[in-house]
Amino acid sequence: MSTFKKRPTRSCMIGRVAIGGAAPVVIQSMTNTDTADYLATALQCAELARAGSELVRITVNTPEAAASVPKIREHLERMNCSVPLIGDFHYNGHRLLTEHPACAEALAKYRINPGNVGFGRKKDEQFAQMVELACRYDKPVRIGVNWGSLDQDLLARIMDENSRRPQPLDATGIMRQALVTSVLESAARAEEVGLASEKIILSCKVSSVQDLIAIYRQLAQDADYALHLGLTEAGMGSKGIVASTAALAVLLQEGIGDTIRISLTPEPGGSRTQEVIVAQEILQTMGLRAFTPMVVACPGCGRTTSTLFQELAGEVQDFVRARMPEWKLRHDGVENMTLAVMGCIVNGPGESKHANVGISLPGTGEAPSAPVYEDGQKTVTLKGEAITGEFKQIIERYVERTYAKKLKS
Repeated sequence: MSTFKKRPTRSCMIGRVAIGGAAPVVIQSMTNTDTADYLATALQCAELARAGSELVRITVNTPEAAASVPKIREHLERMNCSVPLIGDFHYNGHRLLTEHPACAEALAKYRINPGNVGFGRKKDEQFAQMVELACRYDKPVRIGVNWGSLDQDLLARIMDENSRRPQPLDATGIMRQALVTSVLESAARAEEVGLASEKIILSCKVSSVQDLIAIYRQLAQDADYALHLGLTEAGMGSKGIVASTAALAVLLQEGIGDTIRISLTPEPGGSRTQEVIVAQEILQTMGLRAFTPMVVACPGCGRTTSTLFQELAGEVQDFVRARMPEWKLRHDGVENMTLAVMGCIVNGPGESKHANVGISLPGTGEAPSAPVYEDGQKTVTLKGEAITGEFKQIIERYVERTYAKKLKS
C-alpha cells in the first residue's frame, strides 16, 4: 500500500464510521429513488452498502420523505444493514427536521447547502435553526456549497470587492473564491451557533476538474475541517469515470480528502452501484485502500487473436467480486490479493509471476497450454476446455491456505 499520509483534519464520527484524522478515506453514494417510497429506498441503500458504500445519502425534500426516513432505517436494520444515512436538505430542511423529530433522530448526518437554505433575512435564521437541530440531536453536518446554487448575496459581495482590486480576478477566480468563502463563513457561523468543529465536514462541488483541484487546495490550506470530495455532475460512462479519477487522484495524492463520491449518471434503469465500484477502484489502484482482489489482464494485440483470455479475465473478475463477501467474513487480508490473466508468452509468464496467482494463456501459434504461477512459482499447466473452472478452483484453494482465518467473536 502507499506510504503517503493524509493531511491532518479534524476527526468526525458519522454513526460508527470515522471521518478525517487518521481514518482511511471513506466512500459515499446517494440513492435516486423517491424517498417517500421507503421500501424501494431501503432496498437501494442496502444494495449500495453491499457494494461497499460506507455512507449513503438520501434526499429529504418533502414531509412524506421525512416521514419515511425512520421506516427506511427500520427496514435496513431488519436486513442487518447498519450503513449510516445522510439527509440531503434544500430550501425546507429547517421545517422538515423540526416537524419530523423521528427523521432528525434516524439520520446520522445532515447535509446543508448554504445557497439553498433560505433567502434574504430568513437565510441566517433558517441556517441557524438547522444547526441548532444538529446540536440537539448530536449529529454532524456537511456544509456543502455548489457552484450551481451559490449564495447570490455573497457572490455579489465578492464581485464588488473584486472590482476594487488593483488586479481583479477573472470570472473563474471569482467563482472559486466565492465557493471557498461561502463554505468557510458558513462553518464559522455553525460554530458560533454551537456546533463543535469536529462535527463539521466541508465540500465545494463543481463540475470542472481544474476548478475542483484549485478549490480544495485552497480549502486544505485555509482550514482543517474534514473534507468531502467529488465532482457535482461527473457525467455518464467513461467521461464521468475519467473526470472523477483525474480530479480526485491529484487531491488524494496530495493528502487532501476524507470522504469521496463519484457522481456518475447511470443508464436508465441501471444500477447505482457503479459509482461505488469506481470509488473503490480509484482508492485501490492508488494504493490507499484495498477492497477486493485486483485482476491484471492483458489488453490484447495481434498475438492474441483468441478471445479466451478476455472471457477468462471477465469471469475471474466476476468470480472474485461474488466470492468477496464470504471471503471477507472468513479471511483476513484477502482483499490485497492480486491476480493476473495474460494472453500470450511475451509478458504472460512475467506478469503472472508478479501476481499472487497468475495464468498465461496461449497466444496465436503457441502450444495450447496455460502455465499457472502462485507467488512467483509455476505450479501447474492447464489444458483443454475446463481451464476456467480449474483456474477458479486454484484461486479458491490459494485463498483458503494463504489468508488467515478470522476468529469468531
